Formats: sequence, structure tokens, C-alpha cells
Amino acid sequence: MSTGGDALLKEELDIVIPTIRNLDFLEMWRPFLQPYHLIIVQDGDPSKVIKVPDGFDYELYNRNDINRLLGPRASCISFKDSACRCFGYMVSKKKYIFTIDDDCFVAKDPSGEKINALAQHIKNLLSPSTPFFFNTLYDPYREGADFVRGYPFSLREGVATAVSHGLWLNIPDYDAPTQLVKPLERNTRFVDAVLTIPKGTLFPMCGMNLAFNRELIGPAMYFGLMGDGQPIGRYDDMWAGWCVKVICDHLGLGVKTGLPYIWHSKASNPFVNLKKEYKGIFWQEEIIPFFQSATLPKDCTTVQKCYMELSKQVKDKLGKVDPYFSKLAEAMVTWIEAWDELNPSAQAGVAAANGPVKGK
Repeated sequence: MSTGGDALLKEELDIVIPTIRNLDFLEMWRPFLQPYHLIIVQDGDPSKVIKVPDGFDYELYNRNDINRLLGPRASCISFKDSACRCFGYMVSKKKYIFTIDDDCFVAKDPSGEKINALAQHIKNLLSPSTPFFFNTLYDPYREGADFVRGYPFSLREGVATAVSHGLWLNIPDYDAPTQLVKPLERNTRFVDAVLTIPKGTLFPMCGMNLAFNRELIGPAMYFGLMGDGQPIGRYDDMWAGWCVKVICDHLGLGVKTGLPYIWHSKASNPFVNLKKEYKGIFWQEEIIPFFQSATLPKDCTTVQKCYMELSKQVKDKLGKVDPYFSKLAEAMVTWIEAWDELNPSAQAGVAAANGPVKGK
């Protein structure tokens, strides 16, 4: 795949990276990502200086910036957790977002060629999805594929793609119990496929190799209350994915998964992860049926309206499981209020112009 020299959608896409360390990993990504604007969300101690390699155009926000820009509403942004990345989605003014973790490197395809993950995400986002009828050749819009015999012609235009969910070689995205019983397992299988996740089907969204159309689904990309002061961690991206999928199904939008692959270099500590995930492992047995049965009324015609309605249902139904979910439901409302405050059409870009470290 070609390098990022031609910079597809350069003026329409931001790259969001949560981090607690220097971003040396960007050197490997330089051929693909340097033409783009980076939004770096610094987690943890705001006094720590984060170094970014020379030549990248970036804004760096720390906790002080978040508190200043959001005021009391900053409470909805997680602290000491990669869930803080969603603040970058909020302050971006671009149409598309690509988000990646700082332990993810450039992967190689079976021929040994480096994979431009961002270029593949852009291809996924710019081609339609087919959530209403499964095509057995997977993505019919890819070169060399098409709709198979028996596929209704009335559905062949597809729908707009809101989310492109990429995968990982090397370290799989496993939960703590699976990490503990398979400590040496590595993903070496490269599957050359992209498929639309069917309507009515949930999936566990991973935030370390993810792109989405911010204009279509951005307000639903809230990574919840996780990390410091919360009883749960490592469910931030999955929570966002479940909310997003219910809303995409309601609004007739598509979610794709498969290519591109990145190289996930570092497995997190399974014992630390187990402590973070412990309650979630029990709660997900209630959370999944909740999202599987969630329906939204017809008058929910915008992502914000859908998300506010979903927050009410979270409070009413999951609040009975644990008080945490009532708190999370309130944070969902706060998130939408903060999103709308920073993203009024007449004042786009004004709030975010004040404060973050910038570099070139």
C-alpha cells in the first residue's frame, strides 16, 4: 500500500492519541501520519513534559486544559485511563477521526510490505456499508468483489459508514482471564477481509486502531467513566462501541471491521487488568442483554437525541445493577452538554483555540 505522501483527507481528518509517555513510536508512523494534524491527550500528571518527535503538527491537552475548557463538565472525562482520548474527539473540528495507542506500530502484510493503516481506514469510511443483508464475499465495494447472486438490488447502494474498526497482529486484545491462561499466544493470522457488522449485532469495539466519521457519529463516541475513582476500567471503548452500534442501527448507519491491521507491541499486565475488569466481567452479563434489547423512539433523529435517550435507559435499567451506572448515565448527559457547548455551528473552533501546547 502506498505511503501517506498524498495525504488522503489531510484537511478533513485528525489523529487522536492518548498517552502518558514520550511519543517516540510516531517515528515508525512518520511516512503515513506526518501530513496530518495530531490531537494528543495527556493522561496523568499534567506537569510531566511529553516529547513529540520533530516535524509533527500537533495540539497537546493535559488535565489542566480539560478542566479549563470544560469547567465543571470536565468530570465526564476519565482520569488515569486511556478513556480520556474522547476529549480529543470533542475538541476536534474535522470530519474524520483516527485514534491509535502509543504501543501500536506499523504492521506488515504477508508480502512483507508495511501497512498504511490510516489509508485503509479512509477507504473503509469512504465506501458504503451493508448492515441489512450479509454479502458472503464480505465487502462488495472492494476491488475484485461484488454483490453475490441473490443479493437484493434495492439494498446494493448500501448506507454511509460511520465506523471503521481495525485489528491487530502480535498481541491480541484479550481480557485478563484469557491473558492469564494464554500468556504466550500471539495473533499471526492476517485475514484480508473487511465486513459490515450486521444490523442488530453487537461487537466488542477496541479503541487502539479505530477510525470514525465524526460528523455522523461523534457525539456517541463517549468512552465512559473509567480509571481513577471508578470501580471499573478497560471497558471504555467497548461501552462506546455498544452505544454506537445501537445508535447506528437506529439511524441506518454502518460499522465495518477487519482491515487494517496494526502491530500491537506490548501486553498489559493481566493481574492489573483483572483488578480493573473484575466487576465488568460480571456486569457485562447484564450490559449485553440491555443493549441487545435497547430500542430508540422514532423522534430520536440525531445522535445527540439518541444518546440522551440511551442515557435514560441506562439509568432506569442498569442503575438497578449497580449505582455506578446511574453515575455513568449522568456523565453521558454531561458529555453531550459539553460536546454541544464546544461544537456550536456558529462558534466552531473558538473554545479549543485557547490553551493547549502546539507544535510543528
